[in-house]
Amino acid sequence: MKTTLISKNKSKNMMRVITPILITQIAMYMISFFDILMTGRYDTYHLAGVTIGSSFWVPVYTGLAGILMALTPIIAQHIGAKNQKEVRPSVQQGLYVSIALSAIVFLIIQFAVAPILQAMPLEEPVRIVASKYLFGMSLGLLPLFGYAVLRSFFDGLGETRVSMAIILLSAPINVLLNYLLIYGRFGFPELGGAGAGYASAITYWLVFFIACATASKFGPFLSFNLFKQWGKISFKKWKEILVIGVPIGISIFVEISIFSVVTLLMANYSTAIISAHQIALNFTSLLYMIPLSISMGTTILVGQEIGAGRYLDAKKYSYLSIGVAVLFSFISIAILLLFREQIAGLYTTDLDIVKLSVHFFIYAAFFQLSDAIQAPVQGALRGYKDVNITFIMAIVSYWVIGLPIGFAMANFTNIGPYGYWIGLITGLTFGAITLSFRLRYIQNKHIVS
Repeated sequence: MKTTLISKNKSKNMMRVITPILITQIAMYMISFFDILMTGRYDTYHLAGVTIGSSFWVPVYTGLAGILMALTPIIAQHIGAKNQKEVRPSVQQGLYVSIALSAIVFLIIQFAVAPILQAMPLEEPVRIVASKYLFGMSLGLLPLFGYAVLRSFFDGLGETRVSMAIILLSAPINVLLNYLLIYGRFGFPELGGAGAGYASAITYWLVFFIACATASKFGPFLSFNLFKQWGKISFKKWKEILVIGVPIGISIFVEISIFSVVTLLMANYSTAIISAHQIALNFTSLLYMIPLSISMGTTILVGQEIGAGRYLDAKKYSYLSIGVAVLFSFISIAILLLFREQIAGLYTTDLDIVKLSVHFFIYAAFFQLSDAIQAPVQGALRGYKDVNITFIMAIVSYWVIGLPIGFAMANFTNIGPYGYWIGLITGLTFGAITLSFRLRYIQNKHIVS
């Protein structure tokens, strides 16, 4: 990847990498978005069931899949250092790790989540939908983790447009499968919320097969021979992946799970409040795709610059990414404040749920700026392979500060369920500040050395 010291070229180069990632993330997000949207149109109980099911699925899957994100900076630094022969064994060992992780998640969902669902104070129809939705989703674990490895390969090379093309091909198929399996059209069984889980699993298999074909048959990837000369399991390579990946996975888990825990704590409220909370969270998660995509692009760019020994350029990319993310955060805030009723109306025709969602959107607007800072900062730190302090800061921000404040506000004031969102805002803000100091320290350390 060509890099110059001219800021204008850096901006263009960054957008070339980040734009396909953003499109990819939005397309991947649309799978869960349409799960919620189409289930909400089907039935309120099914919407609540999918909401509860997602609260278990998302943190468990994303936390363990985050381990595989270690491959992106590993591959990016190999490419930056022109050490291409190490790419194939890294990918192959990553696929081995992905099989192990998918088995772990499957067992967790089947044997650990079910008792928790039974213990929760849920209405029985909601509990049944949540359980069936989780089972359907779990059938797509193996291809989903495998694709995470191949995507890290594409992205580490800077070929982010490939991931974009694959997801754009498959996302419309997921919507069609949702239509067939949720509503039971054209002779397919009417499965409601559970149908959304099965539709997603089928889509994940499709995505994985397309990615395998692309990596083995096309263009710049042929020279890597990813699926030839398979080596035995190398625990040395596993260690390299896990040393970087486990802190990344834990960081993602503690960040994502805090939102899921808040959703689960809201099981004590009415089905309408749970649904309204999920609607607000679902849409703000869509807006989060912008800083998240910038974060992922920053990991690639910083990783390649560090691999090439261009430390000053890595620093410039870090700050450029933060500036772009902050700019977009103001647009997100405006959307949330100006169009919150119209957005809620896309999810449901229930006026009570729309009214509740509007209030949640106001609180969601407040943490857009913190997201815009902490996401690209995390991405830059991953490019430096600095991950251990990050997950410690994440635990403190969300679980030591954010959740207790949210619980106290929700249960010991008259704010009610909105108190949990105040806790989220507090945790995100603390995380953004502390991670920024950590990035500055790492940058100075590399430049001085």
